[in-house]
Amino acid sequence: MKTSTTITLIYPSLLSFAAIFITSLAAKSAITPERLLKGFTASPNPTVTDFQPLLSDSTGNFSLSFIRVNSDRLALGVVHIPSGESLWRAKMGGLARWGDPTKLVFNGSLVIGDYDSGVFWSTKTDGDRAVLASSSNLRVLNGEKSPTHLWQSFDFPSDTLVENQNFTSAMSLTSLNGLYTMRLGPDFVGLYAKFKSTSSGPDQNYYKRRALEARKDIIEGAGPILVRISSDGYMGIYQNGSTPADVETFNSYRRSIPGPRRVRIENDGNLKAYYWSRSSWVLDYKAITETCELPSSCGPYGLCRPGAGCSCLNNQTDAQNKECYLTQEVGDLCARGSKKFSELRRTGVEPPFKELMAHIETTSYEECEKSCLMNCTCWGVLYNNASKFCYNVDYPIQTILEVGHENKMGYFKILEGAKKKKDRRLGIGIGLLCGAFVVIGLVIGFGVYKICNKKKRATNRILEEENIYTSGHYKDLGSSSSGSIELSSR
Repeated sequence: MKTSTTITLIYPSLLSFAAIFITSLAAKSAITPERLLKGFTASPNPTVTDFQPLLSDSTGNFSLSFIRVNSDRLALGVVHIPSGESLWRAKMGGLARWGDPTKLVFNGSLVIGDYDSGVFWSTKTDGDRAVLASSSNLRVLNGEKSPTHLWQSFDFPSDTLVENQNFTSAMSLTSLNGLYTMRLGPDFVGLYAKFKSTSSGPDQNYYKRRALEARKDIIEGAGPILVRISSDGYMGIYQNGSTPADVETFNSYRRSIPGPRRVRIENDGNLKAYYWSRSSWVLDYKAITETCELPSSCGPYGLCRPGAGCSCLNNQTDAQNKECYLTQEVGDLCARGSKKFSELRRTGVEPPFKELMAHIETTSYEECEKSCLMNCTCWGVLYNNASKFCYNVDYPIQTILEVGHENKMGYFKILEGAKKKKDRRLGIGIGLLCGAFVVIGLVIGFGVYKICNKKKRATNRILEEENIYTSGHYKDLGSSSSGSIELSSR
């Protein structure tokens, strides 16, 4: 009887568990199909905190997903499921809302939008299905026997390249913060910083990788170059052939690795390569190895000393949080009505990537400084007294390199109204101190009030006891009044 009872109790539990397991598998299968057909529609799930798979590849390693951004917004991208890292994101006109009425539909095109804001992004195709390849390439196809490739995500990379993906001069990689890009020149790979407004000229080139002369030359006029990440562990530059004109090797060059490779332009402007080790992404390569050579390693008006970290150009505040001056200004000084600025001079400094900066030759530092003072597009200059080179900075000042040579000098403009970091901390401290005094005053006042009120109640109680037989009954009147106040407060 006892055994029978035990089986009776366990059997429904097993059935329940099996039902839940099967339902879960069915739900997962329904949520992540391996192809999207016309009529497909999906909305963001409010309970998802990271990414919501919509379409899977055949291996289950990648998914087209809604990616949650800043808690209430979403991006559409291809995610590496084991790590949750996005390898591609659709370049939408803005971030859609995580919730109704945002929808992804496939009607021949992959379209994401809502009824309030309209279409955020579309493939602008007329296909019959969307699929995700095991390489992580999202494609829109038409036809079964000899399918036509109408669109693929590999042609529109965001911040990442994966192995065997061709990167051409028509493409760019852009960091998620939008400040840095990787682009191809006629014979080089270049990294660029967007420190200026859109209308004020080209981005600043801060890194350039040319094809090495020891290898196959890039032939001028023989066609554009392309870059491809090899599964052997290198980034190759190619021109009209399968033999690379240049090879930038990674740490794991020609080593067998367990998972896929990728290269990404990071939010600090560096280009880094990684491989998947079955449990994490392992750093395999950095284009810029020295921190001080990054485009803004110490932030605006920061000063970077190799091996010693960050400080500030004004020599008064530290740059621990990369905030030597707090200003949101971009572009140039010409658009400002007042054109007011203060000046800062510093010796022993030079640009971190001077080989890639435009310069002129002047006979003296004074002449170099004067060329900037009279030019509203100039935010500063750096002068080398030995070479007589005058480097013009035509964007808001970023991190400058400290070199210690007195013959290298800098002149910098600071917009009127830009706050020093220490000034903000002082203001916050004063505000907190004033707030503390107010709180102390309120506490003392409340304490005095309680003491006085307690004495008053004691006095009333004595009066009540002494006049208990007087007309009006003070105690009843007090109760009645209290009840009236309580009712009115509700």
